Amino acid sequence: QQQPYHQRPSPPPPSPPPQPRHQPQQRPPPQQQYQHQHQHQQLQHQRQQSQPPQQQQHQHPQYQQRQLQPQHAQPPQPQQQAAPASAPSGLALPPTPTNVAAAASVPDVKQLSLLTEEEQSSIFETLKKLYKRKVRPLEVASGYAHFHSQPLNAADFDAKPMILLLGQYSVGKTTFIRSLVQRDWVGQRIGPEPTTDRFTAIMSGTADERLIPGHALAMQSDRPFQALASFGNNFLTKFDGAEINGSPFLDQCTLIDTPGVLAGEKQRMGRDYDFKKVIQWFAERADCIIVLFDAHKLDISDELRNVLNTLRPHQDKVKVLLNKADQVNSQQLMRVYGALMWQLGKVLNTPEVCRVYVGSFWDQPLVNTENAALLAREKEDLMNELSDLPRNAALRRINELVKRTRSVKVHAYIIHYLRKQMPYTFGKKGKLQSTYHHPPAVEHPPPFYPPQEKQQRLIGRLENEFVQCARRYNLPLGDFPNLDEFRTNLLQIKDISKFQKLDKSLVKEMDRVRPLSSSAERRLARSI
Repeated sequence: QQQPYHQRPSPPPPSPPPQPRHQPQQRPPPQQQYQHQHQHQQLQHQRQQSQPPQQQQHQHPQYQQRQLQPQHAQPPQPQQQAAPASAPSGLALPPTPTNVAAAASVPDVKQLSLLTEEEQSSIFETLKKLYKRKVRPLEVASGYAHFHSQPLNAADFDAKPMILLLGQYSVGKTTFIRSLVQRDWVGQRIGPEPTTDRFTAIMSGTADERLIPGHALAMQSDRPFQALASFGNNFLTKFDGAEINGSPFLDQCTLIDTPGVLAGEKQRMGRDYDFKKVIQWFAERADCIIVLFDAHKLDISDELRNVLNTLRPHQDKVKVLLNKADQVNSQQLMRVYGALMWQLGKVLNTPEVCRVYVGSFWDQPLVNTENAALLAREKEDLMNELSDLPRNAALRRINELVKRTRSVKVHAYIIHYLRKQMPYTFGKKGKLQSTYHHPPAVEHPPPFYPPQEKQQRLIGRLENEFVQCARRYNLPLGDFPNLDEFRTNLLQIKDISKFQKLDKSLVKEMDRVRPLSSSAERRLARSI
């Protein structure tokens, strides 16, 4: 029902009329606008001039807190002229007060915080656990010790940095050690003839000075020489250790004195042990290798050439020392240095040559004092290089473990690839049958070779097998071992198929080897 008209609600009131849009404020003319800006700048400049000098600084809370901190009173410095143009790279500016203050604010490398003994011991413990759990099982399964080196022990990680000295006879190796140790030791022999006929490890000892035979030294678990027992009695009778008490240098490092490298037929008849293998073992575990040359004897014999070729995988450790440089004048020294560089370039066959130090390390006055300043600077550089070895010991251990891990991985894949190339046989002894199953329609199946013949063919074309292995498993050829040495060791294996099958899980575990955490890596990087 519709409501009556008088009871209906009244209609809504009409909406207000629309208001006009907001019109933008009219800008003043350009001349008047520039005039206002100029007046504002003048007013701001007057306010700054009226404020005292202390209030003209930034008013940010950080700057206010810095102002509240006490500062050391400094004497007022006189005003200096404008700084000259920056010097070109490689040139040092004169020692002006500004440069001196800037240089004092930069910390020296030697003033950086070093790793404490607890931090180094924790790093070494981590490395030992990683090697024992993830690297060593793959070494044992792939026969790594037969082709390369023996497994590492706990003492190899905890040992002090080792310095290996090499060179021909009567080049000053023992005299150089004496200048570092600053004293004599038991069994020391110095002379112009070949005096040192054995390997000697000069170490720090807590007891009185004594000489430890090689057999007893190889049985000590706290010394890194246990693996030397694999070279037999002939070598251990030519190896001993000398303990010296009270030498600051030996508290940080261990020195290895080697017999002089012989020339001619002597090195083939006089050695009753594998001199090259022993040098290779020490080179793998040494932190620094110093090869000494005499200024009057620059010829490189056949055995020294083989030793230098053995040191190629460790070129980052090799340092060359031209000893007895005080016995020649400046002109002769320049010619001798050039001849030595030429000899090293022929032997090493590399475009880069390692650093060559020049010095004289005997306890007598210099024969020629023309190069006294040069010899002093060269000696200081070498001593600084040796003093940095304990500081870089942790980093060197990490580097060696990573290098060994890559070598073990490549070796395991090589053995796995060669093992897969061998034919599988079954049946009784003397009745070898191929597992290749060819359908009857094939008229000319691939030839079948017995295992021994197949192995000989693989060894004969080992270079091509290396390339195929690198392509299949995506391995860098730079990590592969020496071809001739690997072939020689492979010829001693009767049957390659007797090796254990490669466990891919061990390889994956080894690929995840991370010696340090991210915080420890940052800490180690800052200390170095």
